[in-house]
Amino acid sequence: MDSPTRAPWLRLIDPDAKAPTPIPLEFNPERLTQARWLAGETRRALADKMGVDPVAIAQWEVRAVVPRPDHIRALSKILEVPSSFFAVGRPHARLDASAIHFRQFRQMSTVQRNRAVAHTQLVWELCNALEKRVRFPAVALPGFTGGELTRATPNDPFDAARSLRRAWEIGDGPISRVVRTIEQHGIIVSMGAFGVDDAATIDAFSTTHLPRPIIVLSPHRADDVFRHRFSAAHELGHLVMHDECIPGDAVQEREADLFAAEFLTPADQITPALPKGVTLDSLTAVSQAWGVSVESLLRRAKEVGTLSYTSHQRAHERYSALRKNGSIKPESIENFPGENPALLRAAFAVADENGLGLKALAEELQFSLPQTRRLLGLKQESTTLRLVSQHPRPVQRTQGAP
Repeated sequence: MDSPTRAPWLRLIDPDAKAPTPIPLEFNPERLTQARWLAGETRRALADKMGVDPVAIAQWEVRAVVPRPDHIRALSKILEVPSSFFAVGRPHARLDASAIHFRQFRQMSTVQRNRAVAHTQLVWELCNALEKRVRFPAVALPGFTGGELTRATPNDPFDAARSLRRAWEIGDGPISRVVRTIEQHGIIVSMGAFGVDDAATIDAFSTTHLPRPIIVLSPHRADDVFRHRFSAAHELGHLVMHDECIPGDAVQEREADLFAAEFLTPADQITPALPKGVTLDSLTAVSQAWGVSVESLLRRAKEVGTLSYTSHQRAHERYSALRKNGSIKPESIENFPGENPALLRAAFAVADENGLGLKALAEELQFSLPQTRRLLGLKQESTTLRLVSQHPRPVQRTQGAP
């Protein structure tokens, strides 16, 4: 099931489906804003790089003035998108930051929020192109219909988590593959392409304001599979419970945490499994069995009443110290294929086997090849240098030599 070429939950729709006819090269100002956001550029910074007045960028983005062809070529180079990216004629996901569940909304800069919005838009556009050819799993999110969520689960996070487990027929035990389980129920999961500087503030985020719910996970959490799994469950909690999105709201964030804890470790099952004496070895065994961190188990023990507040604080401090000095080393999701997003990659593999190549997909979307690879979760191709010919240096002969 982890192999993208063997995904029984994907089915080819039309093997003869062709790319749409070439789009007219009429400038679309929304695409300029999208490309600028994706590149993390402010209008002033972009104007400085182009050698134009910032007012010009603003005029282009509100369609007051159409940029000249040489300006479009410069925009393409700086923003690292094909010139045709700015053309009209393609489906465009309209989304803003108010429709996305951001954990650290107030700590994020405007540039970071915009980058996250643009990434989510492109994920949907990629999904939309693939869905023309491959039948994705139906969205099995209670209350969700085509970009709108009507609350259909209990108000209590614990009840909501238990309700979803029943609806998805997960049972009471550990969930071996959190991300794959989410994807198999029609929710798109993507790894964000964010830099090291964004790691502290751009965490996982999600939205139900597009035709398919989307969860974007942060690469910096992928180095710790337990934190990664909890982040995915946290965002799932938002998608299930919060029909009214309030980015960064402390109450909603707390509810999503409680949902994730109950979804991953149901109280009825985890309480008897928690050791009476808190030791690293005993907690590590439970951690491995349930796929959650020791830190998460300590919080869970306090929530279910098997650990007092004071005991929790002492144990948490000891555990944090062990993490800092390297005694506890996290494991990457690379060793856990079921926690690496694969739905988009698997859908492309099905379409590719039936005639849609990567270049054709990129051209249809008007994305660059590297950008398309990143969004699909494919490894970037490395450049291989090959010696074409070798010309030996001429030999200097001395007089009288044969």
